[in-house]
Amino acid sequence: MFKELYNTDSRGQVGIGTLIVFIAMVLVAAIAAGVLINTAGLLQTQAEATGQETRQQVADRLQVQSATGQIKGEQGNATLENITLIVTKSPGAGDIQLENVTFQLVTDDKVTTDVINKDNVENITSDTNDNVITDRADRYEIILENGTDYNETIEGGDSATITLTTSSGASTIEELRVPDSLVGRTAVRL
Repeated sequence: MFKELYNTDSRGQVGIGTLIVFIAMVLVAAIAAGVLINTAGLLQTQAEATGQETRQQVADRLQVQSATGQIKGEQGNATLENITLIVTKSPGAGDIQLENVTFQLVTDDKVTTDVINKDNVENITSDTNDNVITDRADRYEIILENGTDYNETIEGGDSATITLTTSSGASTIEELRVPDSLVGRTAVRL
């Protein structure tokens, strides 16, 4: 009776079957782990790219230091001839190419959208001759000339909103208000 209980002939085959099942489970687990590691790496790369783009959309903005306007015409029909913006980059922003900046000027009567070109940009403080703001101390002058850029008559008491959007998608909105009286002035602060 005890002799049949401890038969070693059939026990070896059960051990080999268990070993084969165990090896198969290890292989399946290794493949699953490889897939998970590859997926995690892909998700990490996508998350880093999304974080970079989001940071640029939030931080890579222009900061308007001042806005002025040149006056043309006489007492009864004085209007704004052009708008001059002094800009720099906002804190934490990367380099900003001014020739890739779009602007949208919204007045009571008209909405104008255009891209700032090199003829509208003048370097004030940067040591380089390009139109790229690389340092917070850099100041550039953007001139929007009436008749060529926005062909709009802006008179005393009018207001306008200008939106400057960098190539990364970050926007700066500036509300411009023209003083009520333009009589005897050649320029005004907006």
